[in-house]
Amino acid sequence: MTDPDVLIAGETLIDLFPTTAGPLADAETFERRAGGAPANLAVAMTRLGTPPYLWTRLGADPFGEHLADVLETQGVPDRFVEVDVDRKTAHTLVGEDPAADQSFVFYKEGTATMAMESETVPDETLANLEWVHFGGVMLCEAPVRTAMLDLAERAQAQACTVSFDPNTREDLWPDPADLEPTMRRALELADVVKTDREDLSVLLETIDQDIALVAEELLAYGPHTVFLTRGADGTYGMATADAPWGPAEVDQPAVDVDVVDTTGAGDAFTAGTITALLAGRSLPDAVTFGNAVGALTTTETGAMEPLPDREAVERLIAAQ
Repeated sequence: MTDPDVLIAGETLIDLFPTTAGPLADAETFERRAGGAPANLAVAMTRLGTPPYLWTRLGADPFGEHLADVLETQGVPDRFVEVDVDRKTAHTLVGEDPAADQSFVFYKEGTATMAMESETVPDETLANLEWVHFGGVMLCEAPVRTAMLDLAERAQAQACTVSFDPNTREDLWPDPADLEPTMRRALELADVVKTDREDLSVLLETIDQDIALVAEELLAYGPHTVFLTRGADGTYGMATADAPWGPAEVDQPAVDVDVVDTTGAGDAFTAGTITALLAGRSLPDAVTFGNAVGALTTTETGAMEPLPDREAVERLIAAQ
């Protein structure tokens, strides 16, 4: 196998789903699943035939051992999958939220998951990569925040395309005052941003305005390409003349499938768009491909299990 062209950085953790409906406080039993947006993205790209490096940190505990087994079984390269012998692995409780698809309760304090250290990925490796992606969950506290921003800065210096998914969860931030300047800095370091209208409300002044104005405001922070996902309403994308794929604007509806579970659909979309853009496809084609990957992920329960291979994605696109 050739060396990966992409590195994904961030959390791999355990999602615990209650086996019965209702409030989490009333749940008696839970089902364990591998999770974490960066891990979902890495597995999705591997399933599409473009396995990336995944820089993540696991604890030397049963949760960590399970996650290491899952990543190995899925074929994700393990060069930057670290095991911390002194800490345990983070986990989340995933419940129902009437105001959204799901709610999450994170248990992350003092875990290996949040103990990633700067300069773990050497410059020599970054020099041979085309793309580096990082997410917002790991920006919520120091020192892992420093490690993520350090990676993005060095990837930018090595001329990698840097992509960022804010995945803003304000309840994770010990000091809410850190949120806005950190997100601002992450946007400055990113070439490509995938988010939604509400995710960066802490920064945006156009949140209630036309979707094109939201994209233009995000582009003003520094990225050359923005993807705004809108669930059942599809995806809006905009790229400036600085983008390698050229200036473009695209607004595509969601793919019509029977939705069972939306967990990980956004990560699957990101995996599809990165894979397509790396293959030299246009921005509209990349959105089409990403939307199809995301849609197929919603047809079964879980974030990793239903991830499609490239052939399934192409069949769905051809059938539309």
